[in-house]
Amino acid sequence: MQVIEQLRKMEDERFLTIYTSLEQQGFGPLDGEVAKAMKFRPHAIKKLPMAQRAKRAKRILESKAQAELCYELFGSYLIKEHRDLVTGFLDLTGVEHQDGMIQNVEEARPAGDKVAAAVAELDGKFAPEDVTLYLSICAEQWPQVEEIQSVWAAR
Repeated sequence: MQVIEQLRKMEDERFLTIYTSLEQQGFGPLDGEVAKAMKFRPHAIKKLPMAQRAKRAKRILESKAQAELCYELFGSYLIKEHRDLVTGFLDLTGVEHQDGMIQNVEEARPAGDKVAAAVAELDGKFAPEDVTLYLSICAEQWPQVEEIQSVWAAR
């Protein structure tokens, strides 16, 4: 559950940035769950400030250890805001993909011997917190690739 571990290390402001970037028509990506937890009607949740909604969403993810939902949230953020980071890692490690989307995750694994160099290159182009966030997804996605596990754990 590397994505949950990454979420627990994350500052509220950083989570708010991610949450806000995925806003659609005034709704955050987990506002339905937030409304349910707060016993609000779904449309009434928009009356609360986004920071309050994001904080509650983060607590929901942490308390229920919602790794799959957290994985999707982080992945959506990275594809929307930093697709070049995702495609860069996949290209540099030899993973076949179509614009960042992998058809068969089980068969398409990163070459372990290319992981460290790929991460070093990405750290030079992108904010390290975004690279680390993507590494948490990779560690979850490819637990059998030891090089990913150790690079992520070292951060």
